[in-house]
Amino acid sequence: MEIRTITTDDGDGHLEVHSFRPAMSPSLPAAGGGQGGHPDADRVGHPDTDRNGHPDDAGQPGVVVIHGTLVTDALYRPFAMKIARLLGRPVHTYNRRGRGGSSGQGEDYSAATEISDLAAVMRATGSADVVAHSYGGFVALQAARTEPIRRLVTYDAAVSLSGSLERRWRPELEHSMAAGQLDHAWAHLVQGLETAGPVSKLPLGALRMLSILSARTRLGGEMRQLLPTAVAEMRAVLNADAELADFAGVTTPTLMLSGGWSPAYFAETGRQLAAAVPAVDFALVPGQLHEGPLRPGHRLALTTARFLANDVGLRLQRIRAARHPLGSRFRIGP
Repeated sequence: MEIRTITTDDGDGHLEVHSFRPAMSPSLPAAGGGQGGHPDADRVGHPDTDRNGHPDDAGQPGVVVIHGTLVTDALYRPFAMKIARLLGRPVHTYNRRGRGGSSGQGEDYSAATEISDLAAVMRATGSADVVAHSYGGFVALQAARTEPIRRLVTYDAAVSLSGSLERRWRPELEHSMAAGQLDHAWAHLVQGLETAGPVSKLPLGALRMLSILSARTRLGGEMRQLLPTAVAEMRAVLNADAELADFAGVTTPTLMLSGGWSPAYFAETGRQLAAAVPAVDFALVPGQLHEGPLRPGHRLALTTARFLANDVGLRLQRIRAARHPLGSRFRIGP
């Protein structure tokens, strides 16, 4: 993993970027012959190799992964490494503002801040494609309206269409934050967004107790520290509320994915955009929760890599979807 710091376009900030290069054993065929059951057998890219048999990704356009809210990019590194191996191309994650080694969000933070930061990361890393999760999906879809992204994959993109996410916003979240009641704030956020699976259905009292207990863990403590960024990011989503027509000019080939066990509103957004925008496709990934990119497993990374590589297998799935009575609501299999 390579670590670097890049300057933001406003000149006043910086972003911490982590880069992953594809690694492959010299004993394996460079193009991934699909033999022997090795994970690289599913390789969908075809990189050249150097004289030692390792992939030579010089000149290969990179892929940028954008993380969601209440987390840092550290949780996405295994997912990024899988995509790098499958594509034979470099993949880059970065800490968005307010976390890790990156600058704070600032008082003028908005969706425009995130779009500018993504553009800076893409230029600095020589990247053409984007993979984005949750709030990161919101950032990527907003960026696709103005930035030259070659191909885009989102998973549970948190986009508000015609006020669809307004009811997810809990004023109590902001009030609790202002009062320093972090456990109350976390409970309202989890219950409002419903992104924690069955846990989101618990009463507020139980969620507050769970917050207290989870704060004793490294990840739980980190999430509490990031709660102020979640408030600003929710505000950014609501302030950028859009109509379907606002995405009509998107020409970037886009695959919007949603987990079969994710909150239903993510899939509904994907279906609406896929029906209204020719460049957008939607697929449901069965057996996946909202945190799909953070969990072990190969299916989601392989689906993502196939689309970024313009793989024939995915094109065949689209053909089948066109014949299916549910249209773009086709399901991705194992």
